[in-house]
Amino acid sequence: MTPDLATALADETARLLDFGRRRLREYALAESPSGDSAALARCAGLIEAGHREAGGTVAREGEHLVSRFGPEEGPHLLLVGHYDTVWPVGRLDTMPYTDDGTTITGPGTYDMKGGLVAAEMALRALRAAGTAPARQVRLVVVADEEVGSPTGRAAVERHLDGAVAVLGLESPHPDGALKNARRGSVRVRLGVQGREAHAALDPGKGVSAIDELIDQLAVVRGVVPADGTTLCNVGRIEGGRRANVIAGEASAEIGLRFASADAERTVLDALAALRPVRAGAVVEASVLSARPTWPERSVDPLLDHIAGLGGLLGQRITGRPAAGAGDTNLPGSRGLPTLDGFGPPGRGAHAADEAISVAGLADRAALLAGIMAWPPPSAAGSGSASEDLR
Repeated sequence: MTPDLATALADETARLLDFGRRRLREYALAESPSGDSAALARCAGLIEAGHREAGGTVAREGEHLVSRFGPEEGPHLLLVGHYDTVWPVGRLDTMPYTDDGTTITGPGTYDMKGGLVAAEMALRALRAAGTAPARQVRLVVVADEEVGSPTGRAAVERHLDGAVAVLGLESPHPDGALKNARRGSVRVRLGVQGREAHAALDPGKGVSAIDELIDQLAVVRGVVPADGTTLCNVGRIEGGRRANVIAGEASAEIGLRFASADAERTVLDALAALRPVRAGAVVEASVLSARPTWPERSVDPLLDHIAGLGGLLGQRITGRPAAGAGDTNLPGSRGLPTLDGFGPPGRGAHAADEAISVAGLADRAALLAGIMAWPPPSAAGSGSASEDLR
């Protein structure tokens, strides 16, 4: 990318900032909680229209959107995002959308409709600058990321073949750094079947599912490595009916985060091997959702390439691992050149103070436009940024 093109893209994204602010307001006011089909459909319709206006062809894969821009043939640059949020319809009543010219607040602005708008601005900036994506830009926007992408994962997976790189439009680190690795994330339901009986008259005939669950959770704690590679949170417990009835059923939902694939295999194998402590009890561990560990690369040509582009745009680009998981875990775990966090900087993911930086929206759009104009050379990540940018 030449300095002149970098200047043109920065100028065009700055000129598009008012458009981006209007678009983000439109998307945020279309509240879109995971699982609410009617609300998701309203928001998806707006995004589809926006992508068509930006010159894309859009296809629906269930509730997910797949948009293509630029060349029809050849390898593609894959962008991944989602339009579902954690907020129910009506959250705007207590968490209103505001824009004071410096900061934009409101449900979904940071996680992650701001990233969707930045990508749309980037595509418009390329056209306004008289250029086009050097490779096809393929944008997969899923509808169920916040609940583990039960169907969105397959939508992303279908478009990995032929991708030279995968960019996630999620929010960045608080200081704006990109995310170059993510912990694996697995939700497990630990279910126990016992046998009900009267707690006073026939206690010997009962098998307490709750007591069994408590003992099994202690076993789970024991198999979690103490080296920091695994985080374990028992987030939900259910069981029993009454204090005078020995519980016949109990369950726990466990959230696990893994910093390494080895830790992931060790813990999940141990959960699958759990056996009852009590005669008559039945124990079953079932995976509810899973995102594989995306390990950090010791050498990261994609990050180097994008940092070089950022330098031409006057931006300092860095990257480091993130604790949270997302749809980029899948390509990252498979060794595809992957980076996440291309949404605008801000704060408050899943929190009442959710907000983005207005200036950051333009900066991220310029960076994405630069990558689209000068994508990495191959999925193998060969070539250096300094060579590419000469």
